[in-house]
Amino acid sequence: MGDVAVVLKILPSDSEVKIRSLMEEVKLAIKGLCELNKIEEQEVAFGLKAIRLEVIVPDQEGKIGAVESRLQAVNGVGQVDTDEVTLV
Repeated sequence: MGDVAVVLKILPSDSEVKIRSLMEEVKLAIKGLCELNKIEEQEVAFGLKAIRLEVIVPDQEGKIGAVESRLQAVNGVGQVDTDEVTLV
């Protein structure tokens, strides 16, 4: 099997959450579960920011769901959405 590139959008639980700190927590949460390709701050609207996360995961059943679950468990994360999934 190959690998899958996944783009995720992570919204903070509220506008008071510091995006830079949340980005560090996200990096720690996925360490060992998948390979971090890119992480960046993204403007959503009216000062609200999100995290755009690109990761590489093995093409195995349940791996993307495991990444989403791990991210959802991070303190300060309100919502995790999968935007794109592509075979690499």
